[in-house]
Amino acid sequence: MVVAATGFFDGVHLGHRKVLESLCEIARNEGKRSAVISFWPHPRSVLQQEAYNLRLLNTLEEKEYLLKSIGIDEFINIPFTKAFSKLSTKEFMQQYLIGKYGVSVLVIGYDHRLGSNISESQQEMITTAESLGLKVIRVSEFIVDDNIISSTKIRKLLQQTNVEGAAKYLGYNYFIKGVVVAGNRIGRTIGFPTANMKLYNPLKEIPGNGVYAVYVNVLGKRYIGITNIGTRPTVDGKECTIETYILNFDEDIYGLDISVEFVFKIREERKFASLNELKQELAANRDLAFERLSAGL
Repeated sequence: MVVAATGFFDGVHLGHRKVLESLCEIARNEGKRSAVISFWPHPRSVLQQEAYNLRLLNTLEEKEYLLKSIGIDEFINIPFTKAFSKLSTKEFMQQYLIGKYGVSVLVIGYDHRLGSNISESQQEMITTAESLGLKVIRVSEFIVDDNIISSTKIRKLLQQTNVEGAAKYLGYNYFIKGVVVAGNRIGRTIGFPTANMKLYNPLKEIPGNGVYAVYVNVLGKRYIGITNIGTRPTVDGKECTIETYILNFDEDIYGLDISVEFVFKIREERKFASLNELKQELAANRDLAFERLSAGL
């Protein structure tokens, strides 16, 4: 038998982790496997027209990695379709939780719902579950600075360039992954060669425009870096790019994987009077990043 939690779990943030850690503990105590039953793609991208604005904190692969790192035994993903969305609470429990996955205990968060019964209260959902023989354990909300954590709040913090606030809610530095692609190589001419990143998943949330102190994971090692997100107004001011200068690094990494963890924002992106003035500012940004991040290597 299985102890399970269901939901999208975007970000696998500290609010999620309180539920998931309870799930793992209950499963251990009862000698059962722990499982997260999730969905992909995001329900909004299937059901709502304005879904083109939706950006996610995790790709499917990142989510599975984070869940397994907590100690979840099994990650189950159900393709989310319009037909699936029409299942009632009772149908979902009968057909999937009990019938397909052998769930005996369901662990839920403070506001969790299941199925298409939007108007149904959480207590009504619990009553339905218990009538089917499912034991339900409810976990209270996780509060930080008098705020209940949510994926939506974290996305907003990132859009506002507040990567430190996002990390406080996530429990880890927000990160993006991609491949290094060719750029215009102007940074190399002023002593600051950058790795241009193309995201693997275009739906991944990107922090707002600015210059950030980051950790860079490439070639199996972790480095300090500074990342610029924006239009490079000193150079051309047109296309939005993600460029990272990696400290103490001089390898050819075009076409290779790169991961960037955002630690703190250094400054707003702005236009400088000359490349030499930009070079001086980048040197100061580099020194600040090294001063604050070197202990984390």
